[in-house]
Amino acid sequence: MKTAIVGTAQGIFVVDAAGGGSSSSLMGPSVRHLSRINGQCLAGSTAGIFRSGDGGRTWQASGIGDREVWDVTAAPGDPETLYAVTEPAGVFLSRDAGASWTEVVAFRRAPGFDQWCVPVNPPRPGRARSIVIDRQNPDRWCVGVEVGGVVLTEDGGRSWTFNMPGGNPDLHNIVAKPDEPGVLFASTGFGRIDRSEPMEKRIAGMFRSDDHGKTWRFQWTGMTPPYTRPLCIDPRPPHAVTVGSSPTAFSSSKDAGGARAMLFQSADGGETWRSLGDADHSPSAAQIHAVTSDPETTGGVLVGTDTGELWRVSPDTKWTRVAQGLPMVQSILLLA
Repeated sequence: MKTAIVGTAQGIFVVDAAGGGSSSSLMGPSVRHLSRINGQCLAGSTAGIFRSGDGGRTWQASGIGDREVWDVTAAPGDPETLYAVTEPAGVFLSRDAGASWTEVVAFRRAPGFDQWCVPVNPPRPGRARSIVIDRQNPDRWCVGVEVGGVVLTEDGGRSWTFNMPGGNPDLHNIVAKPDEPGVLFASTGFGRIDRSEPMEKRIAGMFRSDDHGKTWRFQWTGMTPPYTRPLCIDPRPPHAVTVGSSPTAFSSSKDAGGARAMLFQSADGGETWRSLGDADHSPSAAQIHAVTSDPETTGGVLVGTDTGELWRVSPDTKWTRVAQGLPMVQSILLLA
């Protein structure tokens, strides 16, 4: 790993992973998503989508500029066809590798669309935070909406169905098992559109689906802290699932006692979980906002925090700081 592109609350930085130095390559927008598709880097931000053809050194605006883009992915085997999900909740499609985008208008007719919202004061529109395209059937899409639920299509976005894992509408990230595309994992929180449910009765944590997102099983019984958000799955067997968790949605390094965040990993499909925290991160005073697989180590991950640090975490719970002094880290893309 030589270079890391880091999306932050104040733009994109390129980090020399060996020396730890960093330089700004895009100032301004909050960047929630980074990916590399067919040699092109893509960023999802509060100012829409940006593209880079030179390894993240320079960026060009690429559409959807009136929305915040939370996730971008490609059709299986077709890097020219891209999908993006946004806040306000929307799904967009590109047939030219991101040069132009068209909204999938039928998504607005999904059950419950008009009720989705982030129930803060004042309420914000619901946000589509993640999208998974089935590796074996590109017409099957799974979209996670915060706060709404899981929205599914099996006909390429023409019609939609809807469900809430365990009655939980607060969907964050969804990932698919690389060798079993019908197996999905989802991180969830405490957000509820109907606030009549007492907080102490709400469940949050990890869920698993074995049928492409139609039904879900809770996998966080007895785990603390309960609120799960940043999530990744290793592309290499045994496809370890790693997730950051904290007591609440607003847990922060600025809290008395810190964020009390934890990093957990499962190597058996979510049946059991173990902490990846070392002595200084069990729990972590810094909130964990980003996690991605380490391409050099099976089961290893890169972690970004609200204190502007980038850490490399090994499967044997060794934490090595790669960079510091950045704005809040929200997404990470590693380049060779």
